[in-house]
Amino acid sequence: MIPDLPEYTRTQLSLRNGQDRDEIWVAYLGLIYDVSRSRLWRRGNHYEHWAGQDLTKELQQDAPHTEHVFDNFPVIGRLKDAVPSGS
Repeated sequence: MIPDLPEYTRTQLSLRNGQDRDEIWVAYLGLIYDVSRSRLWRRGNHYEHWAGQDLTKELQQDAPHTEHVFDNFPVIGRLKDAVPSGS
C-alpha cells in the first residue's frame, strides 16, 4: 500500500495524455502511473492504448501483459472514483 498519494480526477488524468503536456500518465487498478520515460509511450499511445485514461478494463480484457505491467513506473497518485478491479 502506498500512503498519502494525491488524488486526481479523470479530467486531470486526461490532460496528461502526451499531446498537450510532456507528462504521460495512465491509470490502472486505481493508481496513476507516470509512463513519460518509456519509449513505448512517447507519443501518448502504446499500440491501441491511449495515455490520459484509466486502462484497467482494457488491460484486463485483451492485453498480453500481466498485472505487474506498470511495476517499473512511479506511482504518482490515485484515481478519484476509480472503478474497483473485477467490476
